[in-house]
Amino acid sequence: MLSEGLFLPAVTIGFLGWLVPKLLSRVLPEGVKPLMVNACLSAMILFCISAAFFVLLYVYQGLPWAEVRSFGIVQNVLFFGKLGGISALIWAPIMVLTVANLPRSWVRAVW
Repeated sequence: MLSEGLFLPAVTIGFLGWLVPKLLSRVLPEGVKPLMVNACLSAMILFCISAAFFVLLYVYQGLPWAEVRSFGIVQNVLFFGKLGGISALIWAPIMVLTVANLPRSWVRAVW
């Protein structure tokens, strides 16, 4: 059900695009510089999560793990990294809007 269509993986990746910056905002202090750090960290984390998500989808759909490993680290990083980058079409706009809305909840810092 999760990998047969595109809807549920897209919704999952989109939800993570909202969730990751929100969780990081609870750890990072308020301010413009931490906001930019949040955006960069969120993008890197979402890229890695998306690439790992595609690895799991390939294995879930029947590609043996031994075959995935046989391609080598470089080929796997390039292939699944490309898929993680393409998935930025889904999570990046949501992440940018979430990061842009974070200053609304600031108590100490002023935007």
